[in-house]
Amino acid sequence: MKKIYTWLTVILMAVGLGFLAPGPASATTSYCGLAWGSLAETNRTMSAASVTNVRTGRHYCFDRMVVDLNGPVKGYTARYVGNVTQDGSGFKVPLRGKAFLQVTVTAPSYNSETGKATYSPANKAELSNVAAYQTFRQVASAGSFEGYTTIGLGVRARLPFRVLTLDGPGSGSRLIVDVAHFW
Repeated sequence: MKKIYTWLTVILMAVGLGFLAPGPASATTSYCGLAWGSLAETNRTMSAASVTNVRTGRHYCFDRMVVDLNGPVKGYTARYVGNVTQDGSGFKVPLRGKAFLQVTVTAPSYNSETGKATYSPANKAELSNVAAYQTFRQVASAGSFEGYTTIGLGVRARLPFRVLTLDGPGSGSRLIVDVAHFW
């Protein structure tokens, strides 16, 4: 009789563990319902607009960088790189973090007719204070050259991101780069 109770206990434990053990991870599992990736995103159309500001924000599931323009956003490239480089010179832009997103807007930070700056940050190495952010480590200017403005975004790891463009306010527009906190 003891053998029957022992085997019954073993079988019940095995069945119970089968119900309690976690299932295999799914390739479609996403963090906060975000189904983003980490591959480059590009739209190569040139813009007649100029960059007017760069700002950041924290959200529950991601950190956000916003590039404001004084006209419609037309083109951009956002991709992970080994090093962010300055426009024109190719010099390395030092960034904090373990992964680096190079975001290039096909719009200058100056008026293309007059050459006057439309965005001139006080500190090119710190476009926004991201000290308390979960994912961002640093946002730095990589310059504006021949109609392109490049921004280096240091992040804590190569995490999924997305790029959005939004109209407004007014006749302006925004290029938005969201980087998830986790996979």
